[in-house]
Amino acid sequence: MVNVYESSDPMVNPSHYKTKSGLETIEVIEAFTDGLNGIEAVDVGHILRYITRYKKKNGIQDVRKAAWYCNHLIQYLEKQGEK
Repeated sequence: MVNVYESSDPMVNPSHYKTKSGLETIEVIEAFTDGLNGIEAVDVGHILRYITRYKKKNGIQDVRKAAWYCNHLIQYLEKQGEK
C-alpha cells in the first residue's frame, strides 16, 4: 500500500517523524486516536507528535509542548467528570 502522505521533500516528510524501523508518527497517532473525538483526539495527537520527535528536533521545548497538551486534556477530562 502506498502512503498518500509520503513526499520526497524533507520539509513535508521530515526524518524526525520516523523511527529507524520505518514507523511514522502519523501512523502512531492514527492508531492511538482511533475512537477519540474532538479535543481529545487533538490533544492526544499533539502529545504523541511532540513526544515522538523531541530527541531529534526541539528537545525539552517539545516535552513542554507535550506537557501543555497533557494538562489541557486533563482539564478537559476533569470538566467532563472523568477520573
